[in-house]
Amino acid sequence: MGAYGKNSDGGILSNSNLGKALEKNKLNIPNEQYLPSTNEKLPLVVIGDEAFPLKKYLLRPYPGPQVVEDAFGQLTAKFRIYCRRLNALPKNADTIVMTTCILHNYIKEDATDVHSREVSSSSSLPAGLITSLNGQGGSAQPEAFENREKFKKFFCSPAGKLPWE
Repeated sequence: MGAYGKNSDGGILSNSNLGKALEKNKLNIPNEQYLPSTNEKLPLVVIGDEAFPLKKYLLRPYPGPQVVEDAFGQLTAKFRIYCRRLNALPKNADTIVMTTCILHNYIKEDATDVHSREVSSSSSLPAGLITSLNGQGGSAQPEAFENREKFKKFFCSPAGKLPWE
């Protein structure tokens, strides 16, 4: 498609003729199709890497190490203990990390009600402090998240197993 190196892959696609046509559904791509050996209908999608946004027509992987790196960066910015080597026993290090995660969530501007949440019976942490990755993907539409989950479920099932697996 051709673009300068400073532009993101996702931005290049969305500003290209192809990206605009995909967004406006003007490429005459066939409608949803049944996945092999299932009753599940899903749209045909383009596969992209984490540089691309999750869309109904664009499937991208779940966030991975970058999520962890971003979370640790936030903790480091807030708690100076992470600016140097953590000199603690492993059991104490776990307690320090969990405590700073809880404190981080407690003092977040948009988490005004964290301190009043119930404690989960299966954990010693307040419920809701650790979130699922299912909804990770920026401002993607709920249908895009649902489609990604359905594709994951299919490829992790016997029907979606590839011959070389």
